Amino acid sequence: MLTQTFAVGSLVRARGREWVVLPESREDLVLVRPLGGTEDEVTGILTNLETVAPATFPLPHPEEVGDYRSGRLLRDAVRLGVRWSAGPFRSFGRIAVEPRPYQLVPLLMGLKLDPVRLLIADDVGIGKTVEACLIARELLDRGECRRLAVLCPPHLAEQWQRELDEKFHLDTELVLAGNVRRLERNLDYGQSLFERYPRVVISMDYIKADRRRDEFVRNCPELVIVDEAHTCSYGDKHARSRHQRHSLVKALADDPNRNLILVTATPHSGNETAFRSLLSFLKPEFADLPEDLGGPQNAKVRREVAAHFVQRRRADIRHFMSDETVFPEREDSEQHYKLSPEYRKLLERVLAYARETVADESGGRHRQRVRWWSALALLRALASSPAAAAATLRSRSASANTSTVSEADEVGRRHVLDLEDTDSSDALDIIPGADPGEDAGAAPTTDIPGRAGVTTDVPEEAGELPLAAESPATKGPSAATRRRLRAFATEADALKGEKDAKLAGLIKILKGLLKDGFRPIVFCRFIPTAEYVGEQLRERLAKKVQVEVVTGTLPHEEREQRVLSMAGADERVLVCTDCLSEGINLQDAFNAVIHYDLSWNPTRHEQREGRVDRYGQSSPIVRALTYYGIDNGVDGMVLEVLLRKHRTIRSSLGISVPVPVDTNAVVEAIFEGLLLRQKGPLDQTTFDFIKQDRDDLHDQWDNVTAREKRSRTMFAQEGIKVEAVAQELAEIRQAIGTGGDVERFLRDAVMLHGGDAQPSNGGIHFELGELPDAMREACGTYGTEGELTARFKLPVPRGVVYLSRTHPMVEGLADYVMNATMDAHESTKARRCGVVKTKGVEEETKLLLMRFRYHLISRNGSTRELLAEEVQPLAFRGDHKRPEWLTDDEIDALLKATPAGNMGEDEQVREMRTTLDGIDGLRTELDRIAGTRGDHLLESHKRVRKLSQKGRVRYEVRAELPADLLGVYVFAPVER
Repeated sequence: MLTQTFAVGSLVRARGREWVVLPESREDLVLVRPLGGTEDEVTGILTNLETVAPATFPLPHPEEVGDYRSGRLLRDAVRLGVRWSAGPFRSFGRIAVEPRPYQLVPLLMGLKLDPVRLLIADDVGIGKTVEACLIARELLDRGECRRLAVLCPPHLAEQWQRELDEKFHLDTELVLAGNVRRLERNLDYGQSLFERYPRVVISMDYIKADRRRDEFVRNCPELVIVDEAHTCSYGDKHARSRHQRHSLVKALADDPNRNLILVTATPHSGNETAFRSLLSFLKPEFADLPEDLGGPQNAKVRREVAAHFVQRRRADIRHFMSDETVFPEREDSEQHYKLSPEYRKLLERVLAYARETVADESGGRHRQRVRWWSALALLRALASSPAAAAATLRSRSASANTSTVSEADEVGRRHVLDLEDTDSSDALDIIPGADPGEDAGAAPTTDIPGRAGVTTDVPEEAGELPLAAESPATKGPSAATRRRLRAFATEADALKGEKDAKLAGLIKILKGLLKDGFRPIVFCRFIPTAEYVGEQLRERLAKKVQVEVVTGTLPHEEREQRVLSMAGADERVLVCTDCLSEGINLQDAFNAVIHYDLSWNPTRHEQREGRVDRYGQSSPIVRALTYYGIDNGVDGMVLEVLLRKHRTIRSSLGISVPVPVDTNAVVEAIFEGLLLRQKGPLDQTTFDFIKQDRDDLHDQWDNVTAREKRSRTMFAQEGIKVEAVAQELAEIRQAIGTGGDVERFLRDAVMLHGGDAQPSNGGIHFELGELPDAMREACGTYGTEGELTARFKLPVPRGVVYLSRTHPMVEGLADYVMNATMDAHESTKARRCGVVKTKGVEEETKLLLMRFRYHLISRNGSTRELLAEEVQPLAFRGDHKRPEWLTDDEIDALLKATPAGNMGEDEQVREMRTTLDGIDGLRTELDRIAGTRGDHLLESHKRVRKLSQKGRVRYEVRAELPADLLGVYVFAPVER
């Protein structure tokens, strides 16, 4: 059997149908996909076993003439089926999200840089992940990059993997401490993990370790995204873990050809040193920027920085290019409770014990620091719940298993405070223990909640010992202290339930929220508190209210499954710890947040609320309620010094500004004063005691806020003009369609084939039961179920499906309509030709539905040939020999023309025969137009991808001729 080499993009016939030849085909193996098909349908045909022949695209049959809607149905199906888009961006035909106009700005900025070095610092909930993924997908589809690595905190890894898969159709491997050995089993001898897997999502805290970093840097992909990039900056003070992260990202940035996208919501935060450290990853010279970048003399420097740096608040993009981006309105409120007399009595006794133990200087400085962290842990647990207090009182202090002051402080801070710069979210909710351990020979206490099934990425360098373990340097608790703590624990146990005024107040709050139609999340600090609150709510709320508890005891995947299991409940309450404050977006299922336990870090509050207060929230209002004890002292300090100030700044500036100094140092200073110097109860007199310290901190905070405001004004993104975004957006929509086109196509397809489509819940309810069997099969699971309600623009409410152009149902129906129409299958209602009488034309006008295919050749050291497609309607007046071609605006008007008169079938067939007989006379003109469209494609690629003088990538475009004539439609004027 003779073999033949086929050009990329050419049309071939095999297995009874037409296919398009794809890149990387060989003489003996032709890689093809069906005409109008998707990437999932790509196949290889061995030419020595099957016949593959050149194919020509036949003209429509004049007797299979259709009407206005049947022609529109085919046009929409073909355009929505385009995957290798010929628009200004290669990737937009292959993603499952329709980017908001403002999300194109970082993409356009990035493509003007060579290599791409960009800091995306948009506000929480705007969609930084989508913006970074857009750039990555575009670079991959342009052939400029082959491999991708995302570096992120371990608890965000699955979210990144899911986002890349579901919205951008990019498969990735997770590289976490718990699965590396499984991945390594598939390696060849001497092969690196990062050579074997071209696209990876990596735990930053796993890969930053000194012994792993060097291998990764040597084999790192040419495109890297760094999430939570602010944790990699190098400030005046930094922990070892931050230093390791900084060293890793700096080593990656040192490669001048590497594309690097940094993502963070808090790039500046008033710390100039850390901010310049972050900017230096983009360009090394940014590390030496002047301290004051204001004034006309620094205008050039500001423009240079702004080319690499985009930072916007919600207010900046809510109305962008006359496009409304819907964010929920946040209703903040505070509610308080008063301790019961019994609880108040226990608190005072515990406070006396805490003051006594931290004042004890016996055993040296190390033992004093252990007692300090034990006392602080006890006060925090007691303010949380009687369950957390009892568990903490019966547990050994985490800092007891240390041997030096610095080690005790490191472990204590990790377990008692709310650190941002932590290596694992799985340490956020463990009770820290209150037993300081001071008498040799005593056995360690128990009752520490287990963490079964949880894999953490806490670095081995941290030196932390298990909480219940004894180290040689550790001494057990004295018998008297042990008896005293056990007595406190017994008192705490007795306060559960009816004597817990905090719990009673929460139940009242929840009943009010549920009555108002809200679906709340209750955030707790400790595992015992969350489990206790969940148990009590199940007993004391109505049976119809579904209550679930999620803590760090659950593996990451099970946490998400438990949340998803609540979607079917009309009334639901999620109780969780801060293991859900990052990583899992909860806006689909919940719209209210209650801070049952106050975080000692205001940023944590923002993270909690950001799980529901973000783009995609279908509720117009979200509620955030700060719940605190008016007389427990502990809450009062944090609220007065930190949380209210943080909220005030956010309200005035529109963004959050973190505490300008180490938050935990502030907390430690407050409580050190309270425990060592202040006497008496923690009540209103305490505020007077801390007033000066509070005022000093707030003054610093105001200064930082002013600098942050100036910084945002200084670096306001002006490099990309609205007009440029509008131009590219119009070309994208013209090339691949919009959500409105998807809606119209599905409505037409379903109703023309016997189904029903009616407005419902702000979208369309489709009845699919009467569709042809093959068409129902193309709808996937929805065809089996027989119905669905869908919207075509985010956000969508519960029970409604979001259908993008790459959703399997949309792809399936578009493929079905296209193939059935081309094969002239009797089941399809779409037609390749038609005659329409309309008042929209004054003389007969012919519309040609064309598909142009192009070879997009990129040269970047090596040559890569890509395939691009464009579905383009062309229209002309007059005869075929002297056609008067319509402009794009005139074609748009023609497509909107509506039928206004009848024409007999015989007359339609005669009209169509005459039109088709003259098509051959247009071939030269069509080839010319194909070349012109190819030139336009080349210019659009050059326009959005302005490369440096290094000339890293060069493009050329060649049209594949002849172009495919998919449909011919005649618009005839209505006789006057």
